[in-house]
Amino acid sequence: MAIVAYITIIGWIVVYLEHKKSADKSPLVNYHLGQSLGLIILSFVLGIVFSIVAMLVPALVYLSTITGLITFVLLLLGIVAASNEAMKPLPVVGGLFEGKFDFSK
Repeated sequence: MAIVAYITIIGWIVVYLEHKKSADKSPLVNYHLGQSLGLIILSFVLGIVFSIVAMLVPALVYLSTITGLITFVLLLLGIVAASNEAMKPLPVVGGLFEGKFDFSK
């Protein structure tokens, strides 16, 4: 379930609902739900910001492409950490999300 949390927003919602109704809440799934939610929020915010920047300065359109690529790499690293059953934060941005989201209730 920790891996599926990284695969689209629909995957995150499915894992969240399954985790919420589960009697035995896995700390690993809880951790990766938080990391993936943080990554989803960050990618939406950066996407909006860089879209606005690209509208104002069309020469900087490549920034949104680079941001998308970096987000994709972070997503893959999260999937690898989840598949290794490691509660390891995403590089660079993962520390921002640790302890911010708690899905164990």
